[in-house]
Amino acid sequence: MTGKPATTYLHALTSARGIAAWLVVFYHIRGTMPWLPDGVRAVFAKGYLAVDFFFLLSGFVIYFSSHRAMLDQGAAGIRPFLCRRLARIYPLYAVMLLLTIAFAALLALSGRAAPGYPWAELPLHIAMMQNWGFTDALSWNHPAWSISTEMAAYLLFPLLILATPIARAPRAALLAGMAILIAAMGLWLYAAGLDNLGQHIVRYGLVRCLFEFVTGSMLCALWLQSGTARHTGPLTVAAAIFGGAALLWYLNPRAELWAFPAMAAALIFLLADYARRAEANGHRPSPPMQALRYLGEISYATYLSHYMLFTWFKIALVTDAAHVAPWKIGLFLLLTLAVSSALYHLVELPGKRLVTALLRRDKRQAEGDPRLSPNRSR
Repeated sequence: MTGKPATTYLHALTSARGIAAWLVVFYHIRGTMPWLPDGVRAVFAKGYLAVDFFFLLSGFVIYFSSHRAMLDQGAAGIRPFLCRRLARIYPLYAVMLLLTIAFAALLALSGRAAPGYPWAELPLHIAMMQNWGFTDALSWNHPAWSISTEMAAYLLFPLLILATPIARAPRAALLAGMAILIAAMGLWLYAAGLDNLGQHIVRYGLVRCLFEFVTGSMLCALWLQSGTARHTGPLTVAAAIFGGAALLWYLNPRAELWAFPAMAAALIFLLADYARRAEANGHRPSPPMQALRYLGEISYATYLSHYMLFTWFKIALVTDAAHVAPWKIGLFLLLTLAVSSALYHLVELPGKRLVTALLRRDKRQAEGDPRLSPNRSR
């Protein structure tokens, strides 16, 4: 590393996260746009792959931002790590779940059937455990399934750092480990009869997340060892992996099960290294890149809100869900952008600050901070 702050290099990856979030949006609304060219619809039909990109990127970013503190603090660092992750994801998650609960309650009070909102499963959603193998179908706010599996990955992350040699493993071992993980996941899903990564989410979504999250963490460990911006060997290897996996996928569509994770991992490595080189050369992001970065910053709100927002949008403004006029789709996209920005600034950021402040207060109380003593003189 070059001594830059930990968040600097992540900005380039933030833009990619924003693009991926919008691919998920188009994936969920593609069935309402028969007027799109077939090629565009085919691209949107693969939007579920953006979630696999998220899992890999999450492992990369979490390792980059948290592994050093975990190694320095040992087991004492587990609680602060998990608290920081909860502060990051739960406030917005809770608000969207509450809005969905309110909607389901209105359906029930009006006498309408609401099979997609099983009240018996609600405790699992509150605990972010709904996609841990306890249910038979997606329910409530569907995209939240991946947040559930991410929570499982966060719980396993301390074990990955403290009980494995990932932080000190040589580059060859890390590269081999990633290849083994991707191949093992692909073989598992292939043996289960899957043709693509988007099938049977309830049963195999957790498998995808854990394998890809760990692969992303190993990818970051490899990237941190890849040398300075002067070395191009790792870039050549990453580009070769990307091209080879893309060719394999093209020749055999079912190879997506392992080809796409390999492609996504190579792309993340290339983007991270591009950012490192740009920083080393003093390059500043252009206005379009700054706009993309903002889309990335609000991408969690986009991802978590768009599904229910489209449900409500169709109830209010759509008469034929199989054919929504282009202007209405445009209106929905603008609405999603506006709502994402509002949720980010009004819920996500304040919620994160509030939870973080409460956690710090609890820590001070546990440590006997005299400033929090009720008997402290004023």
